[in-house]
Amino acid sequence: MTGKIAVSTTDAPAPAHTFSQGVRKGPFVQVSGQGPVDPATNEYLYPGDVGAQTIRTLQNVKAIVNASGATFDDVVMLRVYLTTRDDFAAMNDAYGEFVVANTVGDVLPSRTTVFTGLPREQMLVEIDAIAVISD
Repeated sequence: MTGKIAVSTTDAPAPAHTFSQGVRKGPFVQVSGQGPVDPATNEYLYPGDVGAQTIRTLQNVKAIVNASGATFDDVVMLRVYLTTRDDFAAMNDAYGEFVVANTVGDVLPSRTTVFTGLPREQMLVEIDAIAVISD
């Protein structure tokens, strides 16, 4: 596989703008930033609950990773964007629960957390990912 391939699944929300849910090139997979959106209804879920939003967001990331041919265990990096520092502890607890439950072995993905504004007011968290598929 030498060219880029768009990764798409109905198990994660369709992009609202002109980008792919994910892109695979060779063994590398980049998942676009995901939010707490129900893929069936495109509704933002869990207003004000960053823990529940984090779990839903990671479920969306995982669905795109899986659609690429990778597994969540192939994720090497997750970037978390939060709207406020006050949500860090709740996000971190939910994140830890999800990542540990979906990772085989003791090597967890790397992570960066950034505090910033997000595209929709109801979004408290956005997460993107990089995975590497081993043959």
